[in-house]
Amino acid sequence: MSVSVDAAACTETIAPLPVLGRDVTVPLVTGGEVTYAALDYAASAPALQRVWDDVAAYAPYYGSVHRGAGYLSQLSTDLFENSRVAVAEFLDCREDDQVVFTRSTTDSLNLLAAALPADCQVFVFETEHHASLLPWRDARVTYLNAPRTPDEAVATLERALADRDPYGPALVCVTGASNVTGELWPVRELAAAAHAHGARIVLDAAQLAPHHPVSVRELDVDWVAFSGHKLYAPFGSGVLAGRFDWLSEAEPYLAGGGASRKVARRGDGGVDVEWHDSAARHEAGSPNVIGVYSIASACKALTEAGFDDLVARERFLIGKVRDGLAAVPEVKVLSLFGDDAPRVGVLSFVVEGWNSSHFAAALSAEYGIGVRDGLFCAHPLVRTLLGSDPQTQGECGAPEAAPGEKSLNAIRVSFGAGTPDEHVERFVTAVTELVRDGAQWKYRTEGGRCVPAV
Repeated sequence: MSVSVDAAACTETIAPLPVLGRDVTVPLVTGGEVTYAALDYAASAPALQRVWDDVAAYAPYYGSVHRGAGYLSQLSTDLFENSRVAVAEFLDCREDDQVVFTRSTTDSLNLLAAALPADCQVFVFETEHHASLLPWRDARVTYLNAPRTPDEAVATLERALADRDPYGPALVCVTGASNVTGELWPVRELAAAAHAHGARIVLDAAQLAPHHPVSVRELDVDWVAFSGHKLYAPFGSGVLAGRFDWLSEAEPYLAGGGASRKVARRGDGGVDVEWHDSAARHEAGSPNVIGVYSIASACKALTEAGFDDLVARERFLIGKVRDGLAAVPEVKVLSLFGDDAPRVGVLSFVVEGWNSSHFAAALSAEYGIGVRDGLFCAHPLVRTLLGSDPQTQGECGAPEAAPGEKSLNAIRVSFGAGTPDEHVERFVTAVTELVRDGAQWKYRTEGGRCVPAV
């Protein structure tokens, strides 16, 4: 689903959405305290206040789902199933699509991997997050090289599909927005290429859904997966939504109560099981009803806030960050598709002469800014972008690489609907000052992490 906005027209009339932790203060090693700037949304976004309030209002009525005749059990069951409807509406699913609740994006894609038809071929770009790169190891997997333009991504996939067995099942797995660069991928075009060659496609929307509307119909994907904790809804729940034929023909992801419709002993001492042919088939055990409800609440909150406004404000913040980093010559922003490629609020970069862990630690300890450093569970992609081989990062007190040499890890800043302007402005100021003046504190390596030396 496309959104047309003018970021330049975004003003302070579009306020950040209230999130938990927005008033938390943290100590600085240099003295005093400051309001914490959470700029690690790509790992876990703070929960929306709306989501927390909805869950708190429901909590006294918590009951076992699909298990009891009591009022609270029936209430919880209705809430659980209505949450399924809310997620389907949020994703603009087709009438016959099913929404299966899981623990996370990783869990969703492992569920789909376990349901692949026999001899299924899987095509996945090496640029994927490990959640969508690794689950297919038991299938026939073709790993595609990192493309340098959206058109190259489509052409690479078309060539790979043209060489496959035309009569067997095939699946393409692709991200909607990179968790490293934030760049948007040509999902609709990739879906068209997949379908033209008789393959299906699953969209990893973990980084896309919190920032942009996702329409299963418009993108024409067969499945979409995402995590609640990146969609401003904590509690360890996720979603796999889409076509159900492969899932209905597969053995249940987990065998147990809830997945079975009927169980009977056989005369030979064994057990006959009739499994459900609905989403329940892959939701064995007592479900995380609070986590599921929190996802539904977040879906409603984002829809009601309006993605036009959310996207406009985020593009405004992206512009601030990119302009600020561009003004520091020692900073290199990582990109596959080029500086002008559209992206969500996720940017990774390296700083010449700095160890990335050291730089991230200084942002936290001296400025109260939380970012992430490392390879971001996308090791092949980051190493491709950095042009580095797998190596162990050096001590945090020493530069990671001498000027002109290759960096080994990167720093990632990410933000979204709950980010105030001040957090982004503080980040840009901090980067500028650290590069210009150096860290004000000494740091050491402890447990593989760079920490302030006390």
